[in-house]
Amino acid sequence: MLTTDSTDSTELSARPVWGVAAATGPFAVLPDDAALSSLHFLRVEGTRTLLTPGMLAVGGALADAVAKRRFLCVLGDAGIGKTFAVHAAGRRLGDVLPLHVRAQPAPADLRTALHRALALHGEAPADPGAADTLIRHALADRPRIVVVEDAHRLSASCMEYLRFLHDGVPGGLCVVLIAARRGERRLRAQQMLATRTAGWLRLEPLTRDQIPLAVPALHPVWEGVDPGDLMALDARLAGGALRRWAVITHHTRQVMARTQTDVPDGRLLEAVADRIDGGR
Repeated sequence: MLTTDSTDSTELSARPVWGVAAATGPFAVLPDDAALSSLHFLRVEGTRTLLTPGMLAVGGALADAVAKRRFLCVLGDAGIGKTFAVHAAGRRLGDVLPLHVRAQPAPADLRTALHRALALHGEAPADPGAADTLIRHALADRPRIVVVEDAHRLSASCMEYLRFLHDGVPGGLCVVLIAARRGERRLRAQQMLATRTAGWLRLEPLTRDQIPLAVPALHPVWEGVDPGDLMALDARLAGGALRRWAVITHHTRQVMARTQTDVPDGRLLEAVADRIDGGR
């Protein structure tokens, strides 16, 4: 589930990003891709990449933001796949520049992160003007997608720095701000986003009815498991978050290997849930 708030009324289409898979029905499985597999939480062997409603929405919204070279804000609770969707879609649309910064970054941290992400020669210059000249020239070289995690933690000076980069690159710059749902108010308070943002995307966890469709498609270990067992496990441990299902899948495969079980039944799944609940 998701909700979208766009700056215009253009209907966003995910087809240019995901191809024919976008039209094959809910929770279609994308072809195996080593680059995508490396993005999966815990990298559980056998995990497939699903076109969830969130993935489809991010694909369409990001394609729009890239075309317009504007900001895109992606909001939602932890573990529902915001970061995965942005990186998976971004890799199909251009060069993704993830900014890995400390918990409370300053503009200097963003400069250093961009210098590293752009693979610029040597260390970032100590002089901010010199550093910015290198960064802006590199960003203008070809379209890029700058991705910022936990954007709700950015200070006003960091947001101003992102505005400076966006406005300083000919034609603009696509910047994706990924934030927790609770951080939406803080981002909305940034006046510069009002005129530079292609859309605000709010992703939701999978619903109870979607679990029996999504989970067996996510990993073969769940094929043949009773839908009621899957929904009960989701209600207890996952709450519709696929990252939590990665954890459940990891532990289930371990227990199955130890007990030499082919298909997990209700008793085995209860033991897995107890194991996860107990932190063992």
